[in-house]
This record gives sequence, structure tokens and C-alpha cells, in this order.
Amino acid sequence: MAEPSKVIHIRNVGHEISENDLLQLFQPFGVITKLVVLRPKNQALLQMQDIPSAVSAIQYYANSQPNIRGRNVYVQFSSHRELTTMDQQSQGREDERLSVFPPVFPYLDMGSNECVQALIQYGTYQSAVTARGALQGRNVYDGCCQMDIQFSNLNELQVNYNNDRSRDFTNPFLPTEQKGRPSQSGHGDAEMYGVQRSGSRQGGSSQRIDEDKLFNLFSIYGNIMRIIIFRNKPHSALVQMGDGFQAELAVHFLKGAMLFGKQLDVNYSMYLNIPQGAHTREYVNSNLNRFNRNAAKNYRYCCSPTRIIHVSSLPQDITEDELVSVLVEHGIILNCKVFEINGKKQALVQFQSEEQATEALVCKHAISLAGSVIRISFSQLQYI
Repeated sequence: MAEPSKVIHIRNVGHEISENDLLQLFQPFGVITKLVVLRPKNQALLQMQDIPSAVSAIQYYANSQPNIRGRNVYVQFSSHRELTTMDQQSQGREDERLSVFPPVFPYLDMGSNECVQALIQYGTYQSAVTARGALQGRNVYDGCCQMDIQFSNLNELQVNYNNDRSRDFTNPFLPTEQKGRPSQSGHGDAEMYGVQRSGSRQGGSSQRIDEDKLFNLFSIYGNIMRIIIFRNKPHSALVQMGDGFQAELAVHFLKGAMLFGKQLDVNYSMYLNIPQGAHTREYVNSNLNRFNRNAAKNYRYCCSPTRIIHVSSLPQDITEDELVSVLVEHGIILNCKVFEINGKKQALVQFQSEEQATEALVCKHAISLAGSVIRISFSQLQYI
């Protein structure tokens, strides 16, 4: 076996396997900086940001056979220590290409908990790669504001206004603002209401949604300030996020998701803030907000609801059967894998549908299990 390297060699990559499939396989373990797909050889080279991330991935897949679209793929450390565009071009193959998905996501760490985030979409993959290579680690100003530029999970940006917060350089005729939708200069908020859908799971509509369940779901995409469920419209609520960017993520990933037999319609509200009141639930100081620390890492793991949930902060002696017994009331569990990374017990649990996994997340995130407060998020893996 080759010495540990941040470059991973992947074999048996069939033509039905896309670059995005490979990215999703390794994104849970850290930042992916480069991906070279060698189509004629059915192989790929993938570079993580650092060696510990690559080691975690190799160790995990040594015990759990990775499978993409029904095909087993095999991973090992590469003899390459680093991948460069020049290395790839020297191979002289037209169908070998560096594939990194735009848009580029620059996360600017301003110190403390204050930061500025932005999404930038380029016209080509190579432009995004070039920009990251030239700017990663550079300072915005001399001696401060170092940029941490990573690749986003979003495939496309939707820009609605040309103003000081957003701009579509391909469409100069966009309005600067629209009545009824907030600018992103302050706290953003997302309005959610459920619509009954035919063919929903029996008994799902009898489940009661409350503020804490909404918190568990929306906190995947940002910090939650306040939530209010309307007393005269119990299927409608306002969720105030930490900022407009986080509200954008919630709308993008949750619109159309299924929960308790109903389809969520997540849109922007006309209100800029939720006022304090007897029926408003406060979460500003909640230690369950996920983006108080490691915000850049949490942004990279944002995705739409999936069938697989990632459970962390588990009791050290928990078994797969015990975890299944806690979650099985929310749906059919197809697979469960308990594992340990850096001495911490974690698990991947695969449900039969995204709706069942979503229900498990909103009901079981932050519950106490044998003295441990467990954390649940969606996994971007397709199989366990």
C-alpha cells in the first residue's frame, strides 16, 4: 500500500459515473481541491485539501465498500503527492480533464465569528480552478482578511437583482429590487408553509410540526434567530435566519422537500425581522446553532434532503441495532453503519426515502441518547 497522500487513486470508474458522483463520495471527509478523470482507463485521481482528510476517507472505505450507481469502485492512496494542471496536460489525452464544479465559494474569515461569504459562478470549470489557484490564501488587505476559497455544492446560481449585494453580469436588465422580497442587508428570513400532496405516506399528516422541529431542519443551512408558527394558519411559519445568504441556502435546498406527508413551499418573506412576542420562539443564543463554529465546513456540507443521514456525538458503546431501534419509527431503514473517526462514534443510516430521513432528522436531532446529545445532518453519500 502506498504511503498516505492527499491524492486518492480511484479504480473501476465506469462511464455512467459522473464527476459529481465522485465528489459526493468524498465530500463528507473534507475539502476536495482537484479531480482528474481518466476515462479511457476507468480511473480517477482526487486530491483532498490535506492528508488527514484523505486518510479518513481511505480508512472508512476500507471497512465499507464504496458503490456508485451499482458499480463497486476501489480506492487507495496515489503515488502522486500533488495534482497540478500541468501534470495533467503532459499526459496528452484530449478526454482527460480537470473537473471542478463551479461556482467557486469564497469564504472570507474576518476574525471572531464575523465573516463575509459570497458565491461566484464562472463560465467554465477551468476558470473556477484558475481563480482558486491564484487567490486561495491571499489577503484582501495587507496583513488581514485571508481568503479561504472552496468549491460550492451548488450547480447553478440564480440571481434576481443587480445591486450592491448581487449581480448577474450576463443580464444587465435585472431590477435592483422587488417589493415584497427583502434585500440582504440585514437578517434574512424564509417563509415556509405546507401543502397536502396526494400519495403521501399514511399517518404523516397527523404528526405535529413545532418550532423545535423547524429549527432542526433549517439550522442545517444557517443559524436560527427566531421562529413563529401562525396560530390562525398552523401550516405556515416564519423562520428568521442569521443572514440573507443563509436564507438563500434554505430556500434553494428545501423548496419542494417532503415532510410529514406534505410538501414544503419555502419562499422569501416580505418581513425583514420577526418581532419578539409571546408566540415567538427565540433561538439567538441557542448552543444548538450549527454555524457558531466551523462555519466554512458546515457551508460545504449543505445539500437537499437525502435518504442517508449522518449521526454524530453518539455514545461510545452504542451498537447498530440500538441506533436502528431509536430511528426506525420514522421509516424503513435499509442500512446502518456505526464507525469511529478520531475517537468519536458516528453513524450513517440509510432510509427508504428522503422524506423518512427528513422526519428522523427533525424529530431526533439534539435528543439525549445515553447521556450524549446526538447531532444529525444529511449525508451526500449515495450508498453506505
